[in-house]
Amino acid sequence: MKNFAAIIIGDEILSGKRQDKHFAKLAELLGARGLRLSWVEYLGDDRARLTETFRRTLAAGDVVFSFGGIGNTPDDHTRQAAAAALGVELALHPAGVEEAKVRFGDDMTPQRLQLVTFPAGTQIIPNPFNRIPGFMAREHYFVPGFPQMAHPMVEWVLETFYRDQFKSAPVEKAFLLTGERAYESALLDLMERIVAAYPTLRLFSLPSIQGKERRHLELGVEGEPVLVDKAMDEIRAEVEKRGIDWVWRDPQ
Repeated sequence: MKNFAAIIIGDEILSGKRQDKHFAKLAELLGARGLRLSWVEYLGDDRARLTETFRRTLAAGDVVFSFGGIGNTPDDHTRQAAAAALGVELALHPAGVEEAKVRFGDDMTPQRLQLVTFPAGTQIIPNPFNRIPGFMAREHYFVPGFPQMAHPMVEWVLETFYRDQFKSAPVEKAFLLTGERAYESALLDLMERIVAAYPTLRLFSLPSIQGKERRHLELGVEGEPVLVDKAMDEIRAEVEKRGIDWVWRDPQ
């Protein structure tokens, strides 16, 4: 199975001027297909750091979605950094030029052609919003920072190249445990037992604190429905045996 990841680029995000919209949407798009993110990095508009990062991620073999920095203004460095990491020059992309012609018609300028100047040897990612494509190479997918463009492009990538990775969407169930015995260290043996017995499930333990007091412990698992139900039955039996109060967590 592939590891899916994201690089989210922009000084405006790191400064707080704009809120990132990509992390949550990518997690949603992957989750709807039974997939999940392995890692996310946020980077500013620093060409040297971007180049270093792309060299590292290209060597790792993960599926990486890179958001932002592929415009034609001086603060956009992603295409140049990607070319340096790939060890190639930048070049006008013929298919990209055709897309730009559809978008701009006779009003083509050298500045607009920069929008379809990509690392040599890459392929384009179609942009249904305004026909200005992104580009891809070695399972790295470079899309604009604008969510209304980027997110349909990501969905196209997933549906075009990774349908063989899709699985049934996992289910998640959890208990809210309360009382003096409902704390993580007292339940470590139970958690370790569940993890060992159900290695394909994801166990999570989320304590809640209000003021200086523990409020409750959310304990649950995520994964294939039948296994989730079996694991939750075991957890419920054990917490009841230990005299811990529980209720089902409200999925909302």
